[in-house]
Amino acid sequence: MKNYRTRRGFTLVEIMIVVVIIGLLAGMAIPTFNKVRLESRKKAVTNNLRQIGAAAAQYMLDKGTTQAAYTDMVGTGTDSYIRSVSPVGGESYTAFVIQQGDTQISVSSLTFGTVTFDL
Repeated sequence: MKNYRTRRGFTLVEIMIVVVIIGLLAGMAIPTFNKVRLESRKKAVTNNLRQIGAAAAQYMLDKGTTQAAYTDMVGTGTDSYIRSVSPVGGESYTAFVIQQGDTQISVSSLTFGTVTFDL
């Protein structure tokens, strides 16, 4: 009487098929993840620009001026309109001077290009 032992485990072919499937799934998921991350950064920058625009409008109404500089609106004091603006992709907001007749503000970054917000 022969005693047949059953082998447990996976064959090399089965393991290679699983690795290929995981590689294909990763190949499809990584570009989508990068695109979603870039769009998220653009939306964060647009939100920052929206906040700066609203602060500039309020500053011009309160002070009776026709322009608002970034340094006049942002700070930690009680008379500031925005406490801080956090960059998300290397952009800089400190050079803004918004005129009363302006219709757009925009900021550029190497990470995501230029984002424009209509006031």
